[in-house]
Amino acid sequence: MENRTAPDALAKAPTAHGLRGDYSAMRPDWTMAQPVATYTAEDHALWRTLYARQSDLVRDYAAPVFVNSLRDMECADGIPDMEKLSARLRKATGWEVVAVPGLLPNDVFFDHLANRRFPSSWWIRAPEELDYLVEPDVFHDLFGHVPLLFDPVFGDYLQQYGLGGPKAIEHDAVDILARLYWYMVEFGLIMTDGGVKAYGAGMLSSYGETRFSIDDPAPNRIGFDLERVMGTRYWIDRYQSTYFVLPSFERLFRDSIDTDFGPLYEKLKSLEPLAPDAVVDGDRVIHRGVA
Repeated sequence: MENRTAPDALAKAPTAHGLRGDYSAMRPDWTMAQPVATYTAEDHALWRTLYARQSDLVRDYAAPVFVNSLRDMECADGIPDMEKLSARLRKATGWEVVAVPGLLPNDVFFDHLANRRFPSSWWIRAPEELDYLVEPDVFHDLFGHVPLLFDPVFGDYLQQYGLGGPKAIEHDAVDILARLYWYMVEFGLIMTDGGVKAYGAGMLSSYGETRFSIDDPAPNRIGFDLERVMGTRYWIDRYQSTYFVLPSFERLFRDSIDTDFGPLYEKLKSLEPLAPDAVVDGDRVIHRGVA
């Protein structure tokens, strides 16, 4: 089993109970100073191990924008200093990375994204967790998510996602909005000149699912449709049975701007969610999965 985010992709437990991070040092907005000086030589060595094996994969399997941004981040040598990384991000797209103890409440998470702040856990997994992790750590967050924050269109989309969070809370539909984050931010595929490539943080920080999402015949690969994505359940403890393929980040951003999510939430709440492996009439099937 490979690295996974929390069961709710928006993560975000209201208390520190049962979570790994130390929540005692956080500020009122749930951020904290990244304790850079506390990282050990072993911590940095583990980062290098994770980085080396994933960077080898992403050259072949990831979208070019991810590959280029990861290279420009120059973070192969050890756990990055988030403030130094943020200085470069601010110049590129106005985003910054803020350290947090771990998982956050939904409203806090939405507010950070709406203000172009990406919350990242500061701690790194243990060596025995190389291939499986329940909570997202600093490698998942910085390696998996931050490269796309250097892309202006994806950055604008993620901010729009955060701005839309309060409406999801108002409609008691955070679980529906979470499906969009899961399939489009954590496990998204995109069509490129070189074919279908991965860009989601969940698969690109996972050694096994990076290849699986692109090469394996088992999962469905279906063209992106906003309502279809938001009406589909997902797996939290295994590889996905369906991946949705974007034509472009511009399409994702445009749909997030043009859609009135209130009526969509009410419609989807009245329907039974589709199974993770479903293929239905109207799908643009790029690849039909095999059992």
